[in-house]
Amino acid sequence: MDRVVVNRARAAIIRSQRITGLTPDVISELVAEIGPVWHERHQAVLTSRPRCRAVGAGAKHKLVFVDRLLATLVHLRHGATHDVLACWFGVDRSTITRAIGEVRPLLAERGCTVAPGFKLHSLAEAVDHLHPA
Repeated sequence: MDRVVVNRARAAIIRSQRITGLTPDVISELVAEIGPVWHERHQAVLTSRPRCRAVGAGAKHKLVFVDRLLATLVHLRHGATHDVLACWFGVDRSTITRAIGEVRPLLAERGCTVAPGFKLHSLAEAVDHLHPA
């Protein structure tokens, strides 16, 4: 049942450009471009430390790469808290924190950054930003 909810949330996020600010095609391109880099880095971290368990043992990811990317995009676009994203994706807050920490540098390496210090403090500022005179 939980996977159905997460799959529906994923589909809704991808379909609605208002949520991520990106079209489904751009999201697909990001997954194709950044996903393998994330996977390689993740595998490098796993192989760099001594193994305590057999290969393949241990907990599996509850948040696949696509969901990690979407959570990061929603966080960057809307400033959604890690707690809210954790509820949305059905994982622990620390999983979201780790996911954003892994994906945000990959987006930055690709040239996708958010201007530091840019915040809208009132509804009037938001309206002015969205509809400049």
